[in-house]
Amino acid sequence: MHIAEELKEKVELYKKLNRESMVDVLEIEFLSIEKHVIKGVMPVKSTTMQPFGILHGGASVAFAETLASVGGWLALDDIENYAVSGLEINANHIRKVSKGNVFGTGTALHVGRSTQVWDIKIHDDNNHLVCVSRCTLAVVPIN
Repeated sequence: MHIAEELKEKVELYKKLNRESMVDVLEIEFLSIEKHVIKGVMPVKSTTMQPFGILHGGASVAFAETLASVGGWLALDDIENYAVSGLEINANHIRKVSKGNVFGTGTALHVGRSTQVWDIKIHDDNNHLVCVSRCTLAVVPIN
């Protein structure tokens, strides 16, 4: 995994905080983490599929919100006193996927003091667009 140097400590803390979460259940792996861009991969298998043999839209949305939330948390300057929480997410499911992996890229469109807006695009193994999503995060105090 490629991690921007200035984020390495935050990423290690995130890994400790994130054990046994939805990220683990969905087997999401992060491939690249920069200040305002995060990339990951999620397998398309029985735990992420509908009973009809295709990727569940909810799994795509969970993948998208995970990318936005992790990217948003890593973009915070003060992680001891603030976190991010999803305010709104929407998704357009464009193409079905029945096997392999999906790859997501989350890109910050706005990183403010009280809100963040992230654009997430999910592609299949052949780089076909599967889902587009936009996620708005609230920056919230945790103390």
